[in-house]
Amino acid sequence: MTTRSPCPNVRLLLGLLAAFSLHLSGAASDTPDIWPELRGPEGDGHAGSQQLPLNWSESNNIVWKTAIHDVGWSSPVIWSSQIWLTTAREDGSELFAVCIDRDSGKVLHDVKVFDVENIKSINAINSYASPTPVIEAGRVFVHFGTYGTACLDTQTGKILWSRRDLNCDHQMGPGSSPISAGNLLVFEVDGMDVQYVIGLDKATGKTVWKTPRSSDFTGITPDRRKAFTTPALVQAAGHLQVVCPGATSTMSYDAGTGEELWKVRYKGWSEVMRPVCRHGVVFLGTDFEKPQLWAVRVDGHGDVTDTHVAWKLSQRMPATPSPLVVDDLLYVVNDTGIVSCLEAQTGQSIWEQRLEGAFAASPLYGSGRIYFFGRNGAATVMAPGREAKILAVNKLEGMVMASPAVADNALFVRTKAHLYRIGDNSH
Repeated sequence: MTTRSPCPNVRLLLGLLAAFSLHLSGAASDTPDIWPELRGPEGDGHAGSQQLPLNWSESNNIVWKTAIHDVGWSSPVIWSSQIWLTTAREDGSELFAVCIDRDSGKVLHDVKVFDVENIKSINAINSYASPTPVIEAGRVFVHFGTYGTACLDTQTGKILWSRRDLNCDHQMGPGSSPISAGNLLVFEVDGMDVQYVIGLDKATGKTVWKTPRSSDFTGITPDRRKAFTTPALVQAAGHLQVVCPGATSTMSYDAGTGEELWKVRYKGWSEVMRPVCRHGVVFLGTDFEKPQLWAVRVDGHGDVTDTHVAWKLSQRMPATPSPLVVDDLLYVVNDTGIVSCLEAQTGQSIWEQRLEGAFAASPLYGSGRIYFFGRNGAATVMAPGREAKILAVNKLEGMVMASPAVADNALFVRTKAHLYRIGDNSH
């Protein structure tokens, strides 16, 4: 059952239409100074017409390198001259939002957003600041899972509103990032104890809709009811849909009302990867322990498990990094470093290539190249196409878990201790 506030207003509907128009036009992808949420303007890792560097190192093509205090794995988001990300004390007792000047690397704001008293332990490779913010003109929305969500004024750093009542037992710590859907901030709350998706009014933080998961958890223990995914936005079947993977099922909801439109069932749990929608199909992960990649058509209604699954793969599929679609090919890198190039329509394997190290960050497409960032700081640049071709391997100091951001013909890469701006003029 979906619960809604008394009246979704005209402003909300206009905002959703505006978001839809921008999504269809792809205009945001070609805006050189905007990277508004996880994996960019359309949430798919595409950097539009950006001209990105091919080669770099600690001593080459580093425009600036800025230390970020404490620990966080959220990706940077960018609006005009500002970059925002989150960080947290290692024990989770204080949670911060940090703003960096895009041109100089200078820290402009360092805001303590929340103090936390009831702190729960997390997975050793997670942090208390792993969800990626959402940014737009004048406002940035930071999210720390059960520990709180807040909206900040980007010019002053002032907290405009906050919510600390949207709680769940993550067990492993927070991981799901919010997304922008017109005038709504939408995110998943999938813990051991409660499971729902929620849309908040960006202006006030008030709940516009809240939809409990319709998953059948009969015989499913609480530790297998959680998930850590980020929704994907897609227009299909007359709806602006929010596709939200969760334990045992993926559901798609109407972005304006929270009404469940369709769902697909499976046996997995603890999903991490953000789905990607292309060619009328959503590519999603179904499990963390035994990862599978499913291609599901998004024009269905009700339970589509038996009717709309185009294909599924279980060999060498990723648990953490999200897919990347370029033209008619799908690229995935699994957590152990095997890249697979697949036919997006059929799932047929084209080639495989082993890369150096393990992976958590999702791949990026820009300048006609694909960038794969390993956890050990090594980034492999490959040419897209039906033949595996490595163009360069570049190394930074420090672990990389966060997916990169792009603006102004530069890469912005977060390591464990620093944020880098990487760029050159050779392209």
